[in-house]
Amino acid sequence: MAVIVEHDKRKEEILEKSLNLFCNQGFDDVTFQKIADACGITRTTLYIYFKNKHEIFVWSIKQLTTKIEKQIVQIIKKEALPPDETLRKTLFLIVDKCCEYNKLFAVLLTYLIQLQKQGIDPNERVHRRVLRIVHFLSTIIIRGQNEGVFRMLPVKDVNDMLYATIETAIFRIAVLNQKDVSDVKNIINMAIRGITA
Repeated sequence: MAVIVEHDKRKEEILEKSLNLFCNQGFDDVTFQKIADACGITRTTLYIYFKNKHEIFVWSIKQLTTKIEKQIVQIIKKEALPPDETLRKTLFLIVDKCCEYNKLFAVLLTYLIQLQKQGIDPNERVHRRVLRIVHFLSTIIIRGQNEGVFRMLPVKDVNDMLYATIETAIFRIAVLNQKDVSDVKNIINMAIRGITA
């Protein structure tokens, strides 16, 4: 009797196991064979799903950001939650996820530096991955302005300020190896108070 393989489920499992490998061993030390071994499949089977390690890495990052985006959408959909609290919960979620995947951000930093050395603009790659998150922040800011909770400031400027706070958190976590991000959360609270009407 033939074994039925759920390809979407298997692909998701490959990406999760690969993400763990990248976090624990770094991008350079992970090989296609190590990924296949960790997934309990052959390299040939792995080639059915992905053409190389780089593609697996990019897709595993995409899968992670998609999970975070879904959690943000759940926060935004809570209509009873005031805009300032929605914004706070969203930013705290992002910072907490940065802490949870701190090893990944260190690997990602190395990966982006390698791209830059190859003449590839890392900003463009990062921008593609965070575009929806920036859109979510804009949505919350606009809602807060429409409800009179936030001051009528340029949305792009407010978004840039909040996103810079996220970048600060990532830098402290990935580069400085800080585990305590309470100071970043305090900055977030201060920023939200600064835009509150």
